[in-house]
Amino acid sequence: MLNENELWLLSFYRTSEISGSLFFGRLARSMKPGPIQRDMTKHFADEALHAWYWTSCIEKLGAQPLKLTEAYQDQYLVAAGMPANLMEVLAITQIFEKRVINEYARHSRIPDVDPVVRETLDKITADERWHIEWVRKALGTMEADYGKELIEKTLKRFWQADRQVYSKTMKEHEERVQYLLNKRSISKESQKNG
Repeated sequence: MLNENELWLLSFYRTSEISGSLFFGRLARSMKPGPIQRDMTKHFADEALHAWYWTSCIEKLGAQPLKLTEAYQDQYLVAAGMPANLMEVLAITQIFEKRVINEYARHSRIPDVDPVVRETLDKITADERWHIEWVRKALGTMEADYGKELIEKTLKRFWQADRQVYSKTMKEHEERVQYLLNKRSISKESQKNG
């Protein structure tokens, strides 16, 4: 059975995946067909599937997902402003996907993480690696139009916004992950001494 912190974290991941799917789905629908629209379509399908994986994971662990009002990426527009073009959308996506994969990797390192959660993290992380790769390649194809320097400057701007959003809105997430890390450490220590 999931404790309150575990349920909140898994529900948080689920909410973020739903938000990502809806965003990329709308974006893909507005684009003309081509390589970027093709990959964007796969990306939004992956995000929807990830939301389903989290839903299924939570249910397998005997709970129902929490309804959370905000996803992590909802704060990006406040911190960084509305992306002005497709290059900026891809730049912010690249930064966000790197944040996601790092958070999932960190969660995977929690000692004694439930096997159902670990399996879900592993499945999603494989897709997240592909998301980072396709966006990196797409940004590379845009260098002729925008210039490598502007793309790098845009990535840096969104990286700074990500750090701002992370320090502001991820406080609760961080506290809950830290709780799980501490709980697991205390549990292992008491088993050694018991």
